[in-house]
Amino acid sequence: MTDAVVDAAAKMQLADAPVDPNAPKLVLDEETGEMVSKGELKKRLAKRAKKAIKEKNKDEKNTAAAQDGAAPKKQTPKPEEAPIDTQAMFKQGFLNDVYNERPVKPVFTRFPPEPNGFLHIGHAKAIAINFGFAKYHGGNCYLRFDDTNPEAEEEIYFTAIEDTVRWLGFTPYKITYSSDNFQKLYDLAEKLIGLDKAYVCHCNDDEIKLQRGGEKGASPRFRCKHAEQSVEENLQKFRDMRDGKYKPREAFLRMKQDITDGNPQMWDLAAYRVLDKPHHRTGDQWKIYPTYDFTHCLCDSFEDITHSLCTTEFVLSRVSYEWLNKSLGVYEPMQREYGRLSLSGTVLSKRKLKELVDRKIVRGWDDPRLYTLIAVRRRGVPPGAILEFVNELGVTTSNSIIQIVRFEQTIRRYLERTVPRLMLVLDPVPVVIEDADEFDGSELTVPFSSKNAAMGDHKIKFTKTVYIDRSDFREVDSKDYFRLAPGKTVGLLQAPFPIKATAFTKDETTGKVTEIRAVFDRETKKPKTFIQWVGTDGSRKCEVRVYNPLFKSENPAAAEGGWLSDINPESEVVYPDALIESGFDEVKRRAPWPEAAGENELGKGGPESVRFQAMRVAYFALDKESTDDKIILNRIVSLKEDKEKN
Repeated sequence: MTDAVVDAAAKMQLADAPVDPNAPKLVLDEETGEMVSKGELKKRLAKRAKKAIKEKNKDEKNTAAAQDGAAPKKQTPKPEEAPIDTQAMFKQGFLNDVYNERPVKPVFTRFPPEPNGFLHIGHAKAIAINFGFAKYHGGNCYLRFDDTNPEAEEEIYFTAIEDTVRWLGFTPYKITYSSDNFQKLYDLAEKLIGLDKAYVCHCNDDEIKLQRGGEKGASPRFRCKHAEQSVEENLQKFRDMRDGKYKPREAFLRMKQDITDGNPQMWDLAAYRVLDKPHHRTGDQWKIYPTYDFTHCLCDSFEDITHSLCTTEFVLSRVSYEWLNKSLGVYEPMQREYGRLSLSGTVLSKRKLKELVDRKIVRGWDDPRLYTLIAVRRRGVPPGAILEFVNELGVTTSNSIIQIVRFEQTIRRYLERTVPRLMLVLDPVPVVIEDADEFDGSELTVPFSSKNAAMGDHKIKFTKTVYIDRSDFREVDSKDYFRLAPGKTVGLLQAPFPIKATAFTKDETTGKVTEIRAVFDRETKKPKTFIQWVGTDGSRKCEVRVYNPLFKSENPAAAEGGWLSDINPESEVVYPDALIESGFDEVKRRAPWPEAAGENELGKGGPESVRFQAMRVAYFALDKESTDDKIILNRIVSLKEDKEKN
C-alpha cells in the first residue's frame, strides 16, 4: 500500500485503536450548520466580522447624516452567560419574600389542578413553584385534585396529571381529592348558614347581574331578597337541595359577604350548586357540589397548607379566601400570587386545543406541535429543560408571555450539553467511492460527544457506498458553496480521506440525482467542510417528522379570518426514507438522555427519552408510535435558530 493508504488505515480507528491525534478537529459552524476544521472556521469568522464591521460603519454613517452628525451609540459587548442556579428563585426575590412573611417549619404547599383537561406549559411553572418551594424549605407538597365539577372530569386527566408531575421529577407528599372532603365541606356550609353568613338563592343570571351593578356597573349594587330568609328557612332549603328536591339552576347557596365592597369576590359568591351528574369518585351520593370559591380555601385549611401559592388571576380571590376561613373559625393558610406563564405564537385554551384535535388538524392532545405538557414531552423536550426554563424566567407578580423561540433556546442549550451525537441523513442519495475497496467494512470508533468523554463511544462501519443528504450535493458548483459538487472535495466525518465527486446520474422523469460517483482525494489533508454520512452496514431506515410552528404569526387570535386561518401548512414535514447510523441502537439501549428530573435512571422514561443530536441537522427524539421494525423520530429543536446552510 502507498504511504497515503497506510495513513488512512491508521485513521480508521479499527476496533481498539485510539483516535488519530493528527486528524483535524472538527467544530460546528453555527451559521451554516456545517462541521469544519478550526482553521476554516477561523477564516469564515474573520470574513464575517469584516463584513459586519463594513455594514455597521455604513449604517452609522447613514444614521449620523440623518441626525445632523449625532455620535453613534457604542455597542456594549454581551457578558458571558452565567450558569443557572436552579434554586435561585427560592433564595431571592418574590418567593423569598413570601416565605419571610410566614417563616414557619414545616412548610406545606399544594398543586391543585382541576382534572378536566391536560396540563400545558404554564402549569409547569405552577408545579415547579409549589413542589420546589416546599422542597427548598424542607417541607412537602400535596397533589390535590380539585374534583368538584363532575360534568367535566375524566379518569384520563387524573392519570395524565399525576404522570406529568412525576415526569418533571416531583413526588407528591400525598395525593388527595377535594371530593374526600365532601361531607366535611357540607357540614361547614350548614355551619355558615347557622352563622347567618349564607343563604339559598333562586335568582337567575340576569337578576344576579343586576344585583352586581348591571352592565359595566352602571347601577347601584344590592343584595337579593332571598338574603332576608331566616336561618331555619335557609337550612331547610339547603337540605332540600342536598336531597334532590331542586333541579339544576333552581336554587344555589350563596355566601353572605359584602355587596358594597369594591371587590367583586365579595359580592355574595356561590358556595354550592345543584348538578344532576354522577361524580367520578362518589357516584350518585351527592346532588349538590361545592364551588371553587368555597372548596379551595377550606381544603387548604384541612391540609394545614402554610403557603397557598397561585397565579395573579386569584389576587381578588384572596379577600374571599380569608373571609371564609375566618368566618368559620378554621386554620388560616396564607395565599400569595405570582405571575402566570404563557407562550405567544400558539394556543393554550382547552376549547381551542379541542377544536384542533376534533378537526384533525393535529394528531391528538399530545401532538408535538402543541404546548400541552404531554405534547412537549412526546416531542422530546427533557423535563430538566422545562425546569431550567422556569428558573431562567424567575418568579415575580408580573405575567409572562414568552416567545416560543426563547423556550427553544433553553431547550437547545440544555440538549447541547446532555445528549449524544449521531449521524442522520434526511433525504439520502448514494455515493459510490470507487477506490474505497480496502476500507469497505472497516470499523470506526466514534465518540458520542467531542466535549464530554463520559458519554463514551460507539462503533460504526465504513462502507464503499455511503449515503449523504441530497442537500449536500449540487450539480453545478459555485464559489460560495463548500459541499460536494462535480470536481469538488468535501470531508466525510471520521472517514479516512475527503472525497471528490466525479460523476452523477439522474432520473429522467423526476430530474432527481439518483447516484453520485466519487473517489478519495488523497492529497487534500484538511478540506474546508465536513458532512455527515451513513454507511450501508448497520444503518436503519426511519421516518423523520420535522416540526415547525403550528401558527404563522405570534398572535393567532388576531389573524385575519380568525385563529384557524393562521395555521401553518408546513408545520409538519415528513421524511419517510431517512437513514440513521447504527449507533442509534446503543443510544436507545442507554436511555434516558439525560438522566435527570423524572427520568433519573437507566430505563426510566418513555420512547421520548431516547434523544440525540443529529450532527448538522437538529436534535431528535424517538416517537411513541415507533416499533421494533419502524423507527419514527421527532425533531425537538433545530441546531440553530433559522439559519440556512451554504
